[in-house]
Amino acid sequence: MTGLDTIRNSAYENKKHTRQRILNAATEIFSEKGYHGTAVDDIVKASNSSKGSFYFHFPSKQEIFFSLIDRFVASLISNIEIAIDRESGIYDKINAALGIVFNTIAKHRSLARILLSGGMGLGKVFDEKLLDGHARLAGLIKRYLDLAIEEGSIEPMNTEVMAYAWFGSMNEVVIRWLYSENSDFLDQAFDTVREMLLSSINTRK
Repeated sequence: MTGLDTIRNSAYENKKHTRQRILNAATEIFSEKGYHGTAVDDIVKASNSSKGSFYFHFPSKQEIFFSLIDRFVASLISNIEIAIDRESGIYDKINAALGIVFNTIAKHRSLARILLSGGMGLGKVFDEKLLDGHARLAGLIKRYLDLAIEEGSIEPMNTEVMAYAWFGSMNEVVIRWLYSENSDFLDQAFDTVREMLLSSINTRK
């Protein structure tokens, strides 16, 4: 590696670190103030960066908000995949996946509320971003349902429709909890949701 390559790699790492620092600060500010109550200056100050650095990485407040949605969904999908792949059997896989979803939402309640519905009023572009996140999560469910069929664990079905039905039911439960005063609602819903998902497919013994 030449000296020029070293300099380039160092510059790349610095930019990457700055971007992550700004994203982390934005997570805290959006969680505290909501989308509409957050200003770019708030994020710049919290991240100990400059406006120039902010706009180098993110053209607007909307773009960093969308980046947070992408990061949240990607992290959730990765953790679900890891949890599922550790288990064997449809019951344990569903149990593990639900555990990741519910625990992640519970741990990041304020952020989840902002990311899932805090962009109301942004219009079509936000709706499309949200639907893209939904599609990615439903696609994950479909992939594992297809795999379960291939393995002979469950009976054949329309996995695309079932995936969206599963996602829709979980999403409604999560949204209900995010705006509920009952802090135990999500824990209380866990077993019911799991049994509902299991009852919607025909497992092969």
